[in-house]
Amino acid sequence: MFEDLSEKLEATFARLRGRGTLSESDIKEGLREVRRVLLEADVNFQLTREFLERVEKKAVGVTALSAVSPAQQLIKIVHEELASMLGERREGLKLSSIPPTVIMMVGLQGSGKTTTAGKLALKLKGEGRPTRLVAADVYRPAAIDQLETIGKQLDIPVYADRTTKDVVKIAKAGIEQSKRDRDRVVIVDTAGRLQIDEEMMNELRRLKEAVRPTEILLVADGMTGQEAVKIAQGFDNALGVTGVILTKMDGDARGGAALSIYGVLKKPIKYVGVGEKLDALEEFHPDRMAGRILQMGDVVSLVEKAQAAFDETEAKRLAKKVKKEGMDLTDFLKSMKQIEKMGPLEGVLKMLPGVNAKALSQAKIDPKRLKHIEAMILSMTPEERKNPSLINGTRRSRIAKGSGRTISDVNRLLDQFREMQKMMKKMSQGGGGRLGMPGMPGMFGGR
Repeated sequence: MFEDLSEKLEATFARLRGRGTLSESDIKEGLREVRRVLLEADVNFQLTREFLERVEKKAVGVTALSAVSPAQQLIKIVHEELASMLGERREGLKLSSIPPTVIMMVGLQGSGKTTTAGKLALKLKGEGRPTRLVAADVYRPAAIDQLETIGKQLDIPVYADRTTKDVVKIAKAGIEQSKRDRDRVVIVDTAGRLQIDEEMMNELRRLKEAVRPTEILLVADGMTGQEAVKIAQGFDNALGVTGVILTKMDGDARGGAALSIYGVLKKPIKYVGVGEKLDALEEFHPDRMAGRILQMGDVVSLVEKAQAAFDETEAKRLAKKVKKEGMDLTDFLKSMKQIEKMGPLEGVLKMLPGVNAKALSQAKIDPKRLKHIEAMILSMTPEERKNPSLINGTRRSRIAKGSGRTISDVNRLLDQFREMQKMMKKMSQGGGGRLGMPGMPGMFGGR
């Protein structure tokens, strides 16, 4: 997400960091480069111009402070203005005081609307809000089947009626069923088209009038750049959308849609889709996203991911055991699996301040590496896992054959485990060590 944009901005600021002071001409030169980078990322021209005017105005006199370098001050100003361009602050879902809250999902075909409806339902269910999906797309072949399949996967009820094409009737019946079952939220998945047309908009207007949704969320494909902004304007003019969900932001999206949509519509981005899995939907925080773009990290989101993924009881048990007995390979595997729950390791590492996105992509982190580690550890006997020093040449050969890996893979695992053991021992003794995430790429590297 924003990898290309992030890389180019970092290169621009790296040149400025090398200068002890920044003259007015330095600032203008740097901002010209920022302008070029933003326009290449398909950010709206007018927004880019206004953004740079605000930055330049604030940047006048940045050389006056001696405690912080001028380049750092300029980056701080750019960060503040980027956050402002993205929406200033997080805006969550509005929930009705009298349940169920009705959420209408709208968008064009191919934007990922039906899958996103399922992702949002899963997120709300995880927050303790029983949610029902309503299949109101009666035109696209297999749209109802797709929603029912998603509902079954997530154990979320889906209301569907294949006997009628009347979407208002279907939505009303679904909401009534939801009231009877005391659901907190109803998500209505509506029909899209390949392009905006009057027939579709008239149907959506009728649906809006009939169900009076608390939220009308536009699902837009983040990879379409400025086209997503034009589509958003069309839906907003017709329906008055209350928020946006940008999908496919894990692909090679240049970032133009995310950086333009709030500035043009003044409607908040509420979530971003960051993968194909049904749990790959993230809350959108403008300030945190600005930090990620400028490679300042996103430690708050990283901590939230860790809190959601880690078993607190297991973590305390492990900490106590490591302090008393040290870490064994079974503990090591459990720790790796906890990290895997946080999502792809590359995405986790990018949330750390100062991690270079380009260098990280060149590290070639192998997503299958954990499976290889698991296979090797499970090919060991309980005694070997508890005491890896028992593993001699013959045992290494047996473990390699049993896991389908090579002897050098087994050797590398044992070397990395010993390094982790030393680090954990140092931490448990209060030796000032810290859990070195930057060491993780080696753990999950290629081969």
